[in-house]
Amino acid sequence: MSFHVLIPDSVHPSALDVFKAAGDQIRVTAGGQMTRAEVIAALPDADALIIRSATKVDAELLGHAAKLKAIARAGVGVDNVDVKTASTQDIVVMNTPEGNTIATAEETFALMLALARHIPQAHGSMREGKWDRKSYMGVELRGKTLGVVGFGRIGRAVAKRAQAFEMTVIAYDPYIPSDLAADLGVELVSLDDIYRRADFITLHTVLNDETREMIRAENIAKMKPGVRIVNAARGALVNEAELAEAIKSGRVAGAAMDVYSVEPPPPDHPLVGLPGVIHTPHLAASTEEAQVAVAVEAAHLIVNGLLKGEWRNVVNPDVLSR
Repeated sequence: MSFHVLIPDSVHPSALDVFKAAGDQIRVTAGGQMTRAEVIAALPDADALIIRSATKVDAELLGHAAKLKAIARAGVGVDNVDVKTASTQDIVVMNTPEGNTIATAEETFALMLALARHIPQAHGSMREGKWDRKSYMGVELRGKTLGVVGFGRIGRAVAKRAQAFEMTVIAYDPYIPSDLAADLGVELVSLDDIYRRADFITLHTVLNDETREMIRAENIAKMKPGVRIVNAARGALVNEAELAEAIKSGRVAGAAMDVYSVEPPPPDHPLVGLPGVIHTPHLAASTEEAQVAVAVEAAHLIVNGLLKGEWRNVVNPDVLSR
């Protein structure tokens, strides 16, 4: 028996080496970035799907998945997958939470440093031929309090780097035991404590009904004046218009954004072009090392699941008990 694996997004070629090692039991279609129409045409014959963030596996798409048994997300977030509909069709949904941990943590820290020292703005000023030191007075990370929202693998990796910069780290995560955080020298606190105490806030939580637009006017009002916010997790964690107003008013000193509620952001996006805000185009996992790691991990997840019945990193485990 052979299985057909469809890869509609551009993933690192290392994934194909994993499938080649499985021999003729696995047939792969991987033509680079496919259009939605091309995915719909190919999906009825697919037993498994490997995606990144570009392909939206919604209910309509899953309506064409006559044979689909598994979806592997080459990355952490699965908000581009309708997990509920997949579960009703007994489709296993998996992610690769380990592969891009370091890449995302380093991107987060790069954004935080750039935000603290106005590096992109100063660079742009010098490219214009200016020598303007007074406009770009920064702040040090040492002695500041970093509030980490979401203390999973990435949050913990960020905390470790912050401690090396002599920051005090506090974290919010209702799913992490306090002794685990304490062992890492981090105090677990309430979300309101994060807002009240943090000089910098960095987001590393999942997107759900509780966290959607958690950075909004109501909560910004609880924060320290001059707080700085970094988001390299999910754009919809932030009410972008209300954050923009808080930056204009000076309540928030600045923000660094790698993700947006709509990607790419429209030309009239309230944060794009706003002084005090720096941007990157969803680069957190965009390192050579991370792309190899998530591609290989996703391929192994599919091979082990289809050929051995060994399912790991399953985000809808109820499917396995049916």
